Amino acid sequence: MLRVKEAGFDLTPIQLAAMQALKVNPGIEQAKIATLIAYDRATIGGVVERLEKKGYVTRTVSKLDRRAREVTLSSKGSHAVELLTLTVRALQDEILEHLSVEERTLFISMAQKASGVDTKD
Repeated sequence: MLRVKEAGFDLTPIQLAAMQALKVNPGIEQAKIATLIAYDRATIGGVVERLEKKGYVTRTVSKLDRRAREVTLSSKGSHAVELLTLTVRALQDEILEHLSVEERTLFISMAQKASGVDTKD
């Protein structure tokens, strides 16, 4: 994601995916982030920890389960997701420019299915 760095953000694709999941699902537990982005539950904690150190997210102890951590985007994180989502969409448009709208929709649907991402969640 060279353009992410060009835009001034030090984020990996997994970190961005986690932040996008948090944008839609604020205050979810770390384990749910892993499920939403089809990532390993055992290592999502490290991803969230790095995001927290960068100031993009905050973690709090769950009121329902003291062992769990609820994660929320910070204002810096929300701003970054908005800007980077625009960047990603522009890249997708560039990559898929030779496909019709129907072909793009089918391609994205198939890519999500292949990656295990459930778009109904």
